Amino acid sequence: MFISRKKVIALAASVAAVAITATSFNPAQAAPKNQARSVVQADWLEKNLDDPKVVVVEVSTEPGIYERGHIRNAVKITWHTDLVDTVNRDVVPSAKFQKFAQAAGINQDSTVVLYGDKNNWFAAWGAWIFNLYGAKDVRLLDGGRVKWEKDGRALTTAVTTKAKGNFTATRLDKSLRATLLQDIIPVAKKRVKTDLIDIRSADEFSGKIFAPVGFQELAVRAGHIPGAINVPWGSNVNADGTFKTVAELKKLYADKGVDGKQPIITYCRIGERSSLTWFVLSEILGYDVKNYDGSWTEYGNTVGVPISNPSGTIWGNS
Repeated sequence: MFISRKKVIALAASVAAVAITATSFNPAQAAPKNQARSVVQADWLEKNLDDPKVVVVEVSTEPGIYERGHIRNAVKITWHTDLVDTVNRDVVPSAKFQKFAQAAGINQDSTVVLYGDKNNWFAAWGAWIFNLYGAKDVRLLDGGRVKWEKDGRALTTAVTTKAKGNFTATRLDKSLRATLLQDIIPVAKKRVKTDLIDIRSADEFSGKIFAPVGFQELAVRAGHIPGAINVPWGSNVNADGTFKTVAELKKLYADKGVDGKQPIITYCRIGERSSLTWFVLSEILGYDVKNYDGSWTEYGNTVGVPISNPSGTIWGNS
């Protein structure tokens, strides 16, 4: 069979292009998300604190806790000013987030390790925000600040000055964030099939209480979004705050009918506790998950949407 010289040249060029693509392919970038790539152990972190590619970030809620002592070279995020829009109820705008990230010394190729108090509640929120704006390698410290301290590992009060990083925030990734009108109401009204996971306590879920004692953000109605299943966030971790194994986590959700075969949305009261469940399902198990940061304070205050209230509390009365 005769093949023209022009076709031979074209075929050779095509083969060369495939070869170039193969040699430049980075398996690490295409690897599925898993526990080893999303969670770091304290021993590893201690050995890598001086690696310029590793940036450690503390996101705690207790006032002054960072100043009393933090992991060496860690920078501080104040969640209610650095991770949110302080004028509108929204996540931090991309320009402000980029400015913070660069000031923290974060580059495009940095490994960002977040940790915090309360079993990484708000550290997980921070990880979600970093992912929203395109950070490529974001991890949580297993067990967070509490386990680090219980293990007797060193803390410092010294604040490190970082050279400006080159991190560039992308457009907000809408595939990771659920909104009331587009995502939640269609599920509540059974127009769309999505696994909706309410990570609050059983009493919050049933409507017996509006929120745990001491929490100020409340909805005027108690209960949960119709169709949601209740998997309290604490089910994801062991007694010391470390994450359960992949096998244990898969079973935890499979027993509730969630196996990753259809989209998942997590929510809580304001989106912070549900960020930890989002992290488990998305970053450890690799499922398709959105976090609904409007959560119950938005949904429970919205006129004209259905609620489920097994406890029978209406306007706070039974």
